[in-house]
Amino acid sequence: MKNQIKYFTLTITAILLFSCKPCTQITKNETALPSKIVIKDVMTKEEQARLTPDEVLQDFINGNKRFQSGTITYRDFSEQAKKSAPGQYPKAMVLSCIDSRVPVEDVFDQGLGDVFVGRVAGNFINQDLLGSMEFACKVAGAKLIVVMGHQHCGAIKGAIDDVKLGNLTNLLTKIKPAVEMSKDFIGEKTSKNDAFVKCVSENNVRLALKDIREKSTILSEMEAKHEIKIVGMFYRLTDGTLEIVE
Repeated sequence: MKNQIKYFTLTITAILLFSCKPCTQITKNETALPSKIVIKDVMTKEEQARLTPDEVLQDFINGNKRFQSGTITYRDFSEQAKKSAPGQYPKAMVLSCIDSRVPVEDVFDQGLGDVFVGRVAGNFINQDLLGSMEFACKVAGAKLIVVMGHQHCGAIKGAIDDVKLGNLTNLLTKIKPAVEMSKDFIGEKTSKNDAFVKCVSENNVRLALKDIREKSTILSEMEAKHEIKIVGMFYRLTDGTLEIVE
């Protein structure tokens, strides 16, 4: 009996030894992953000054393509936080909705210190956001302003449905002009029609662009001198893609 137990123990030990391999060993069925390039630096004043508005826009478009494909840039955020603490030199200012499904920096694959972000439900323009944009561009040197609406926006749907709810009631009046602007839409004009919601959302972006140019002499003059670019975008939650809103 003792011999049988001893034989069984030796057999199990042999199986375990031969079935294990060092963690660094790579078999023919495994592939060694290339080392990841991790960005630790942040934008400097000199680098920001050399950028053109068109280059920043293309950088954001390329970043969104990386976001869509999952090939995002790896960053050492802890190191970037330390390096950006003394000063900031962002490339752009983005006005977005507060929607939790629209992570602005991730959507454009940008790091710490790269983007000023302003957020309000329905991404409309008011005096405070205009002042923020003027600071971002005239004072801090940003080269691009993006107004970004998005798919399935609750604020847009609320404006379409004429929702009444506390302070939200007044907020939604800022979006009502976009609903009125969409009155010639062919089809069902309700919040249940995704195509109509998209139409209103895009018109809301267009109105925001119009407000920026008409209500900020500083920004309109900078755009006229090609010091900055002001563009509208529509973000699709379902696939992470962006469309330029003309």
